Parts: sequence; C-alpha cells; structure tokens
Amino acid sequence: MPIPPLLRPRRLAALFGGLAAMLASCRSGPPQPLPPATEKLAPAVIGPVPAAKGSARVSAATTERAYRQDGATHLYGLNADRIYKGRLPPLLYAIGTLQVQLDATGRVTGMSWMRAPRHAPEVIREIEATVRRAAPFPAPARIGRMTYTDTWLWDKSGKFQLDTLTEGQN
Repeated sequence: MPIPPLLRPRRLAALFGGLAAMLASCRSGPPQPLPPATEKLAPAVIGPVPAAKGSARVSAATTERAYRQDGATHLYGLNADRIYKGRLPPLLYAIGTLQVQLDATGRVTGMSWMRAPRHAPEVIREIEATVRRAAPFPAPARIGRMTYTDTWLWDKSGKFQLDTLTEGQN
C-alpha cells in the first residue's frame, strides 16, 4: 500500500522543522504589569489648537471628502467649549447639513443648506455665525476653490458635534 503524500518522510520532516522553528521564535518576556484601574475619563476634544485669527493652516487634502476632516478639526479647535463631550443622546434638538463654499485661501464665499433644521431657526443662525467666525478655514491648496459639507448634530444644551468627528449616539 503506498504512503499518502502528507505522510512521506521528507514532507513530515519539513512540516515538523517549520513548526519547531516557529515555536522557537516565540519568546515570552517578563510579565507586563497591567495598567492601573482608572475611572472612565471623558474623551478629549479632537482638533487643533486654533491659530491666530486670519492665519489658518494649509490643508493637504486632495479631495473634497478628505477635506472634511480638516474643516471639522478646524471648527472643533475654535469651539472646544461648545463641543458635546461623549456620545450624543438618542434624541437631538436639531440636525442640519450645510455646504460651505471656500476659495483657495480658505475664505468662506457662500453657504447653502442641504438639510436645514427649519423647526429651530436659532440653530440655523448660530451654525452660520459659527462658520463665519471660523473663517478662514484651512486653505485647500491642492484642491483650490471647493465646497466643504458636514452635518451638524445639535443638542438641546446648545453644544454640538460634527458628523465627521462624532463620538456616536446612544
């Protein structure tokens, strides 16, 4: 009776040799201490430390979609005290999607609502004012003139998160 291909002596030797080499390469160092138990820390606000008014940084984004991260972190950096910390509650006061037209230097040249929270006109006004105060945005040097779009998630406390950087919702 012939020997099955997997049980041939050379194949078995190669298989066990490879297994032995793999096991020999495994090392276990001294046990690492576990990190100390800590209370659940509040998540840090994502975003840069804002530059002086009128001196926004330059974005390296090559697409409008990639620019969303730069635009959102810019807004978070300038509004750190207004960012809702942690996961948002299940019911939000307002949700709006705003398109912001920017020139190649990051100046706001226009705004248009894709989805405006019409039931909360004060939120519409506040979001638009926040965007105007944040100008200039990071200059989209590699894209040039462009439209930055993000969705604003507004809590009844007046604090917000942007969909690009949201921590989620309960």
